[in-house]
Amino acid sequence: MKALILVGGFGTRLRPLTLSVPKPLVDFANKPMILHQIEALKEVGVTEVVLAINYQPEVMLNFLKEFETKLGITITCSQETEPLGTAGPLALARDKLVDGSGEPFFVLNSDVISEYPFADLVKFHKTHGGEATIMVTKVDEPSKYGVVVMDEETGKVEKFVEKPKVFVGNKINAGIYLLNPSVLDRIELRPTSIEKEVFPKIAADQKLYAMVLPGFWMDIGQPKDYITGLRLYLNSIRKISPSKLASGHHIVGNVLVHETAVIGEGCLIGPDVAIGPGCVVESGVRLSRCTVMRGSRVKNHACVSSSIIGWHSTVGQWARVENLTILGEDVHVGDEVYSNGGVVLPHKEIKSSILKPEIVM
Repeated sequence: MKALILVGGFGTRLRPLTLSVPKPLVDFANKPMILHQIEALKEVGVTEVVLAINYQPEVMLNFLKEFETKLGITITCSQETEPLGTAGPLALARDKLVDGSGEPFFVLNSDVISEYPFADLVKFHKTHGGEATIMVTKVDEPSKYGVVVMDEETGKVEKFVEKPKVFVGNKINAGIYLLNPSVLDRIELRPTSIEKEVFPKIAADQKLYAMVLPGFWMDIGQPKDYITGLRLYLNSIRKISPSKLASGHHIVGNVLVHETAVIGEGCLIGPDVAIGPGCVVESGVRLSRCTVMRGSRVKNHACVSSSIIGWHSTVGQWARVENLTILGEDVHVGDEVYSNGGVVLPHKEIKSSILKPEIVM
């Protein structure tokens, strides 16, 4: 089987992290976002992944080369020269996706994190005999989204309602699809939306089905949702393979610590923390609801909460970093400095406190 991952744009909402690498390569729970998806696809027998991308394909491919060999999966790029929306890239990559086998292929939004129940999706798709299956997830406030109205028994999609004023349902498109090759005949090579133009037509032909996604779902394309997504992801690890999580008297709740990270005496770590490879957390440090990426150092008695510490950065001793602070790559926060929601571009040194959320150039 094959899969197309919609990588698309510049990842502006996750700057400053995306100033260093394309968004799908930003670490999430100690590995690049896109790798979570590629590994799950590999598990259900996908042999070729096509990345639909509009900038820096060489960076992506160079990076993913090592995983090609490790996972035994082919990864190629389909580069658009103008933004083609969410359906245009499928038309562009047509020759890569169609191999004459008639097998359905996966399409994924690269920002989506979940338990990826791809095996169940394939089974459901083959059972209902329609042309396309989309995964949907239940949300608390459906009025903010496009809602999928479906038959609860069969999963057949009746229609889509954009940001409904009155309640029509609470299921939204989760950005994970399984499509028959015939769907490509419905898509022209031009900027076009799969959600607004292609799926409603398939639904009108009674050939679109939806499956409710079990477990958690999050679009982690912006910092607040990234931090929430980490909590949901670690929660799911706790249920599925708890041995991957750290334990000990200094750990509170769900914490993921890379085997090469070093943690000092008297720390209190958790809940909902990921500490990446080669990180050093010195003594007496307090970490909660945060990610500390590869090669970073958090010095004695510093406190980090609800924040993202980018690669190879340093948080000084007795410093306090909180309220959605995001440090880009190689940022150095001085001793006793306070950051309240600072968004700091790469290669900066912060010597004085950031008292209110702002971008530090």
